[in-house]
Amino acid sequence: MKDFIHPEDRVVLERHGLTRFDALWSIELTPVDEANTGRGGWSQVFRLDLGDTAYYLKRQSNYMTRTLARPWGETTFSREFRNIRRYERRQIPALKAAFYGERRVEGERRAILLTRALDGWRDLDSWLEQWGRLAQPLKAQLTQACGALAHRLHGTWERHGCFYPKHIFLRATANGFEACLIDLEKTRPLFFGRLDRIKDLEPLLRRTPVWSEEDMRDFLSAYLRVPTEGAKVSRWYESLGQRRQNKEARA
Repeated sequence: MKDFIHPEDRVVLERHGLTRFDALWSIELTPVDEANTGRGGWSQVFRLDLGDTAYYLKRQSNYMTRTLARPWGETTFSREFRNIRRYERRQIPALKAAFYGERRVEGERRAILLTRALDGWRDLDSWLEQWGRLAQPLKAQLTQACGALAHRLHGTWERHGCFYPKHIFLRATANGFEACLIDLEKTRPLFFGRLDRIKDLEPLLRRTPVWSEEDMRDFLSAYLRVPTEGAKVSRWYESLGQRRQNKEARA
């Protein structure tokens, strides 16, 4: 597979001599967290600042995943990169890939995924930490941005698979907030209509216990594109609540 370099990032990477796989693999950086181990290998994330442009550089070795479509396995970055590009084609707001490449080195399968840093954005988790101190109009803007993101995602028949607060990033705009997604590895087609939609959204409800019924209705109103007090919002609210109760009862 030929290395991918996004046209918008090529000039920056060329300026710093980082358009080659080997250069990105060997550059010394401080990791942002502990390496993930397992799957027969390892995977780690680094921050890469190049002047005014910031990236997250992810490197992995023999860190594999297997699916029915690829029973012999592929790197997890390969799957994530493929999903990033699909999101971009379908205009689903998400992180952007600047570089992707793979190498086989003496039986070792290496992969690099370079993504643009979401500087200026905040994940929903950090907003939830101060939720009780936020004014209701601000809460409504945030929940509506999340709902609009889910509407766009499911409207293109994609299911994120990990629709959690830590994977939803928000940024203020002139008219409120916009939202985008990260961690696209588990994305798959949305085959089963409403059932798949409920399954994708319920984990968000379970992980936002500080959201009131009003907050959740604001989210669903933006997701369904109907008034907050409408019967459709009520039906979805009840369905999500029932699934949440069932999941918690089995935990």
